[in-house]
Amino acid sequence: MPTPASPAAVRTNTPGLSPNAIPHQPGPGLHGTRRAVSVMAATAEAVPALRHFARDTARRWNLDGRADEALAVVVTELVANVVRHSGSPDVAVLLTAGDRTVTVQVHDRGRWRTRLPGDGVEACCGRGMDLVGAYTTDCAVVRTAGGTRVAATLASGADRSGADYSFG
Repeated sequence: MPTPASPAAVRTNTPGLSPNAIPHQPGPGLHGTRRAVSVMAATAEAVPALRHFARDTARRWNLDGRADEALAVVVTELVANVVRHSGSPDVAVLLTAGDRTVTVQVHDRGRWRTRLPGDGVEACCGRGMDLVGAYTTDCAVVRTAGGTRVAATLASGADRSGADYSFG
């Protein structure tokens, strides 16, 4: 049985959130940070649901629209990688916002597979992490026998300082 501190142990009845989502903290938490987490089955439905979770959290945290969009793109790509390549039964997304940055952590319990049965030579793969890199200031991938954790850091845009999320 999961411990009360583990994300899978948390259940909410908040409309619009998955049953495993911990709602955003409305203000600064410990040491000025805010956290939100959602855990879902690693299925195709998780990709748009967790993108919505990230966007909703960014808006509630009052991040600007450019940070909102960047966060949505990063979460979409990282969750899609879990769904397509990990074989994990679930995917967890943890968002942490400080004064100037937002960190996205995506965890799975699978094993990385680059090509899947049925993928032909024309299969479109390999651009997602480049896209994540274009939107982030730092990205680290840690693979262990227990799964993979990706941590990506974005400028938060909370100060509306004009952070540039454009390509080029």
